[in-house]
Amino acid sequence: MNYPMRRWQDHLPALQRRLALPQTSLQLCLLGMLGGLIAALLIICFRLAIIGIQGFFLEHADDFASIDAEIRWLLPLGGAACIGLIALFTGYKHYRLGIPFVIHRIKTAYGVMPFRNTLSQFFGGVVALASGFSVGREGPSVHLGAYGASTVGRYLKLPYNSVRILAGCGIAAGISASFNTPLAAMIFVMEVVLREYRIHVFIPIMLASVVGAMATQLVFGTDRELAALDIISLSVWHFPYLILCGVIFGAVAWFFNSNMMRLLTLFKKWPLLLRLALAGMVTALVGYLIPEAMGAETGAIQFAINSPTAIHLLLLILAGKMILTLFAIGLGVPGGIIGPVFGIGVVLGTILAIVPAVIVDNSSNAGTYAVLGMAGMMAATLHAPLAALVAVLELAANQHIILPAMLVIVTAYVTTVQFFNNKSIFLMQLDFMQLPYKLSPADDVLQKVGVLAVISQEYQVLANPDEQTVLASLDTLQPPTQLIIKRHTSDSLQFFTAQYDISLTLSGESAVQYTPIQGLSHQSTMAEVFAILEDEREGLVYIYQDDPAHPIGIIRWDQLRALLTKQNNLL
Repeated sequence: MNYPMRRWQDHLPALQRRLALPQTSLQLCLLGMLGGLIAALLIICFRLAIIGIQGFFLEHADDFASIDAEIRWLLPLGGAACIGLIALFTGYKHYRLGIPFVIHRIKTAYGVMPFRNTLSQFFGGVVALASGFSVGREGPSVHLGAYGASTVGRYLKLPYNSVRILAGCGIAAGISASFNTPLAAMIFVMEVVLREYRIHVFIPIMLASVVGAMATQLVFGTDRELAALDIISLSVWHFPYLILCGVIFGAVAWFFNSNMMRLLTLFKKWPLLLRLALAGMVTALVGYLIPEAMGAETGAIQFAINSPTAIHLLLLILAGKMILTLFAIGLGVPGGIIGPVFGIGVVLGTILAIVPAVIVDNSSNAGTYAVLGMAGMMAATLHAPLAALVAVLELAANQHIILPAMLVIVTAYVTTVQFFNNKSIFLMQLDFMQLPYKLSPADDVLQKVGVLAVISQEYQVLANPDEQTVLASLDTLQPPTQLIIKRHTSDSLQFFTAQYDISLTLSGESAVQYTPIQGLSHQSTMAEVFAILEDEREGLVYIYQDDPAHPIGIIRWDQLRALLTKQNNLL
């Protein structure tokens, strides 16, 4: 009965050694697709839970204008109370949310997400989105996707460099399953989360993104949220005005990011429950007056589609959407920021379309400007220009948007960076939370190589030997073979390297020098080896698989130095 399991386990070490190498492999592609499928299933459950809850009181999903105002204002208050209870149940120390936390975990923990934190994100995100808070579903989706896919790597005990790639696969599948934008999801992961472009990472993430899109299409269909917008080709005389629009988008993105950080700073000492209560009250008040501003982005987008010339109402929705998003994200409501930014951009773009509409007495350009607003706001707020371009192309499903979108995105991005010194909202949040996300050049290289790719078998282990046995072994060893001494007592286990030391011989002491060495799991990367050896720049570590008492190999400093020199000439 156990024979198939033994066969599978026999092949696992070979798989682990293969994935320790930073190169494209069929095995990693298949695991990426599996991780993408798990991530997509989690996102589908997440979305279905939101739709199911909203079905009790909304005629259409995310359409909060369809219910009575007397009921509408109660939803965010009840939602804030439920989110507080979820945070209490999962533990406040696990209340780290959204894409910034995922970026932090990708850089410092290879994308491994804490379980209780994931529970808080799932159930808190469902309640937040179902009750009308102005947050996006991509925040929980990224978190859930990273958890689901990285769990595959942890279950198989794969090297952490491949677990990190699997986490990226889950993130791409999560975003793809949320918005049905597989290409934009892949670019977003490479541009914003991983912040690198390497072919052995790119391929499995691409496949996972495809799996995520296919899974969500089977459940929710192939409809795209911006397909209802009437997008037409713009003539060249629009382009000077589009440059001005890009400047406005860049300025609004700076205003949004800076005020978000002001709110975070202002309320950082408030207890979580009080912050959630305030977010609920603000959402209840604004939502009572401006229901289209509630929810992720659907309400604002639908109003912009149906009433592109109602400028005074669009201005009101823009202000309400901005306030609700700032207070929801700034006060710790679980959810993402991309969805609300989409809504803000669409409304702002529709407003700016009034100028050419007045000139030519035709409002047919409103849909095109709405999509351009979304592109400009996403690029300037998140510092993701390429992802913004691909996202609007996929969501709008219209190639006529490409050229004007490129002009608006570049102008918005340059404006917000050059004239307002605006940073990505994700990096600003990471700096505020004091969560590290930057790696040294050496760590950046070494995190991509597992210890199993470099491990050496040139060693001999002696358990509790006497001095004569050690001397005899040293006399027979040929460099670079190392002699490892294992000293095991009733309450401790230590490993040492043994080697001749002429200076000790001259002083009359034993001719053998014993140096303690540390052990690392076979899942570790060369970055952990470097952290141990970098101070002395000599010595070695031993590698173990399951039991620290049984080494399976060693890694010497000269091997680590050779790797660094070969990869980036860092030493």
